[in-house]
Amino acid sequence: MRFQVVEVKAPEGCNLILGQSHFIKTVEDIYEALVNSNPRIRFGLAFCESSGPCLVRHEGNDEELRRLAYEKALEIGAGHCFLLFIREAYPINVLNSLKHVPEICGIYCATANPVQVILVETEQGRGIMGVVDGYRARGVEGDADIEERKRFLRKIGYKL
Repeated sequence: MRFQVVEVKAPEGCNLILGQSHFIKTVEDIYEALVNSNPRIRFGLAFCESSGPCLVRHEGNDEELRRLAYEKALEIGAGHCFLLFIREAYPINVLNSLKHVPEICGIYCATANPVQVILVETEQGRGIMGVVDGYRARGVEGDADIEERKRFLRKIGYKL
């Protein structure tokens, strides 16, 4: 058994979603879930097939994000994982739709932070053990931090 870490960073202005699925139909169903949630979303999606030809399946409506998704998914190489890069939307806009895709088993992270994917490799293949999403907590928010959080949420339109 061997452990490995793969670094994944979303391009500027993008978020990433990393999850676990179970069937080749994942690619088309995630595509439909995304465009039905937000028809303006730009995205690239890759899915690591873990049986048959074991290919990285890919889709999307943004070629840069699509290429990045399949290149990083190939580097991760863990069975039945999917990697999604999104632009012109936030994960909060699509997560509920993704959670209702029948093939999706779970979501590891949904973030704009740099991510480290912790992998284990055995004689059979690779699996995702977990992720490091962003950075370690540095303290507890104070009154000024609370005000800044509230100001930020209003600035991006999530609160009145």
